[in-house]
Amino acid sequence: MATRSDTRYTVQGGDTLFSIAQKLLGNGNLYTEIRNIDGTAPNPAQLHPGQVLYVPGAPAHASHSAPASGGSGFASILSQQNYQAMFPHRNALYTYEGLIGATRAFPRFCNEGSGQQNRREAAAFLANISHESGALAFAEEQNPPSIYCDASNTSHPCARGKTYHGRGPLQLSWNYNYGACGSAIGKDLLDHPELVSTDSTISFMTALWFWMTAQSPKPSCHDAIRSSGFGMTINVINGGIECGKGAPTPQAQHRIQLYRTYCGVLGVDPGGNLEC
Repeated sequence: MATRSDTRYTVQGGDTLFSIAQKLLGNGNLYTEIRNIDGTAPNPAQLHPGQVLYVPGAPAHASHSAPASGGSGFASILSQQNYQAMFPHRNALYTYEGLIGATRAFPRFCNEGSGQQNRREAAAFLANISHESGALAFAEEQNPPSIYCDASNTSHPCARGKTYHGRGPLQLSWNYNYGACGSAIGKDLLDHPELVSTDSTISFMTALWFWMTAQSPKPSCHDAIRSSGFGMTINVINGGIECGKGAPTPQAQHRIQLYRTYCGVLGVDPGGNLEC
């Protein structure tokens, strides 16, 4: 049962357990602490507006607070016109509406800093997803060498007949990432990995989940761009291959070039520490 230290929260449209934990606890990965009124763990795939949850340790006033910006910050930074100009040859999966819808599940995204910081974060996110997906041309990894199933991972076991090759804007790969991401956003991605390449909002949500989640011992990309600069986002995403090689690798140079271009489109200086 709920204790006196628990905060009552009423689910809003578009909420996920991850976004509620981010909004009230400051860390989406604490979603496992959220409970139903009877003390049981809520089913992330069955949340509905009006459902009452208890969030341990959240500020008392949070139970009646309005939802965070719900992506309005990002939507005010990137217009549909600019999005279409940035990605003229994008796959039909990657709609502007899907992207904006996905940001509603991550209210801290592009909403935690100054206007300049938020614009840099938007440019950094767009640059990295552009590099990973061929300017949003590819919904799935081309010619994957395997099904990306780590059979030793019992927390997120592979489903029979399913593959976990790269899908989506940041090419989500491996069963353990599909499982962890699915639990966070309230979608069964282990049994239905194809959702990442067929549902626009879910596809962008997987990229934002990675962006907002710390990759221990590295910070999240969200924290990296605000505290260290664009170069650290490259390190977080693919540092083992693209960083620490002396001069910037061609891959890192391409990310930096995209970042500079998108900063120009969004009207913000790229700042320092662009190399990883």
